[in-house]
Amino acid sequence: MSQQSMHTIPSRSFRLAVPFWIQRLALIAAFLAPVAVAAQDAPPRPRQVAATRATADARRPFGTQRELAAMQQVWLQKRLDTFVPGLLRKYGIDFWVITMREYNEDPVFKSITGPETFAARRRTIYVFFDKCAASGQAPAASCVERIALGGTSQGGVWQARRSTKAVAAAVGGRQAELWGDEQWQALKDLVEEKSPRVIGINRSKVFAFNDGLTSGELQGMSEALGEKWTSRFKDAEGLPLDLIASRLPEEEAFFAKMNAQVWAMTQEMFSARTITPGKTRTSDLVWWWRQRVADLGLETWFQPSVSVQRKGVTSEQLGADPIILRGDVLHCDVGITVARLNTDTQHNAYVLLPGETDAPAGLKKALANANAMQDFAMEEIRPGRTGNEALKSVLDRMRARGIDGTMYSHPIGQHGHGAGALVGLWDYQDGVPGRGDAPMIPSMWYSIELQATTPVSEWGGQPVRMAQEEDMIIGADGKARWAHGRQDRLFLVR
Repeated sequence: MSQQSMHTIPSRSFRLAVPFWIQRLALIAAFLAPVAVAAQDAPPRPRQVAATRATADARRPFGTQRELAAMQQVWLQKRLDTFVPGLLRKYGIDFWVITMREYNEDPVFKSITGPETFAARRRTIYVFFDKCAASGQAPAASCVERIALGGTSQGGVWQARRSTKAVAAAVGGRQAELWGDEQWQALKDLVEEKSPRVIGINRSKVFAFNDGLTSGELQGMSEALGEKWTSRFKDAEGLPLDLIASRLPEEEAFFAKMNAQVWAMTQEMFSARTITPGKTRTSDLVWWWRQRVADLGLETWFQPSVSVQRKGVTSEQLGADPIILRGDVLHCDVGITVARLNTDTQHNAYVLLPGETDAPAGLKKALANANAMQDFAMEEIRPGRTGNEALKSVLDRMRARGIDGTMYSHPIGQHGHGAGALVGLWDYQDGVPGRGDAPMIPSMWYSIELQATTPVSEWGGQPVRMAQEEDMIIGADGKARWAHGRQDRLFLVR
C-alpha cells in the first residue's frame, strides 16, 4: 500500500460496536490525520512526505469518495437536528409528510437523505413529527421524530418502518418492503398514532422547491387518510424552501474551499499556460474546463461558457466560437459540484497587447463599476428583507452612482439556482413577483450575479460589459461575507 493511501480505517468489528455517527466521525478523523507510514518502511524525509501529499491533493483536492460521504453523513444528522425543529414551529406544522417515488423525487430529497442514497426507493414516505408542539415545549432536536415508511434509515438518521409481510425464499433473509396499499395504510396508522394538529404537504404555485408533492401521490394519500385527516392538510410554504437553503458552519468552510478551487482553475484557464493568442478558440477553453473538472474527480451542474469582447468588433462579427486575439476581454461562467454543493462563478481577463503590462484604465474602470454593484449587493442582502426589496435598493444606489447595469443574483447551495428569494432576473429589473417576495434568512448562500456596462475611452467609447458572479455566505449571525473573495483586478494573459 502506498504511503498516501495508508489512512487508518476502522475495522469491521469496530463499525459494528459503536453508534453510526461515531463511525462517521472516525472516518473523517482518519481523512484528516497525517499519512501513516508502514512500520517496516524507513521514515521518509519531510520533503518526500510533502511531495506525496501535494500529489494526492492535486489529484483529489476534496478527498476520496468515501471520505466525502462520511463528511456528508455527519452534516445530514447535524442539519436535521439544527434546522428542522425551529422550522416546524416557524411554519406551524407538527406533522410534515414528504412522499415521493423512485426517479420522481421531491426537491427536498437531497436535504434529508444520506450520500449513499441516489433515488427514492420504490415509494418512500418521510415524516417529521414534532411531539413537543402540543405542550408548547421549546423546539429541540429531541422533540422531532423522523420516520421513514419505505427506504432505509439513511445511516441511522431515520427510523425505518418495514413490512410485516412474510416473504418466501427471501433474498439474504431480507424483510419485505412496504408496497402499494400497505404503505398508505402504514401512513394512516402513523397519523392516527400521532394525531397531529397540522399536516404539512409540499404544494406551492410559486417555488418549485415547495411543490414536490405530485398529483398522483396527493391523490393516493388523500384517499388513504380520508376527510378527517386531509382537512388538516396545510401547504408547507417556506418550510422546504428554508430547509434546503440552510447551511451549517462546517459546510461554509467546505464551500470556501470549493470557491478557492474555482479561482485557481479560472486563473489557470485565463493564462498563457492555456491560451495561445491567435490559435486558441473559446470552445477550447470550455472543453478545457470540462476536462479539468473530470480529471479532478469533480462535477459541474451546467455547461461552462467563455466569451470575447473586442475593440471595434460586434458580437455578431465575432461569431459563436472566435479565436482569441491580443487585446481581447475574456469572460467565463463556470461552476463545480462537490458533496451535493454547487458553485457559480464569472471571471474576466484581458489579453495583453505587445508592450503592455496592464489592462487599459478604461477596462479597469469598467470592472470597478461592477465591483461597486457587488458592494451594494453585499450591503443590501440581509435576513428579513425580500429579494425585491434588496433589488430596489441596489438599483437605486446604482442610479445615484451613474452605473449602467443589471442585477440578477440567486441563492445557491444544494442546487445551482438555489432555494430562496431571487434578487432580480436579467429581464425582470422591476422585481420578480412571487419568487422575489420571499424573505432572506440567516445561514444561507447567494451567488451575486450582475453586469455593469461602461464606455471605454481607449476603445473609442465602445461599451464594455463586465459580468461578474461570486458566491457569498450569510452567516448565522446575519452578516454577509464572500465565500472566498471577489475579483477586483482583471486576470492578465501575457
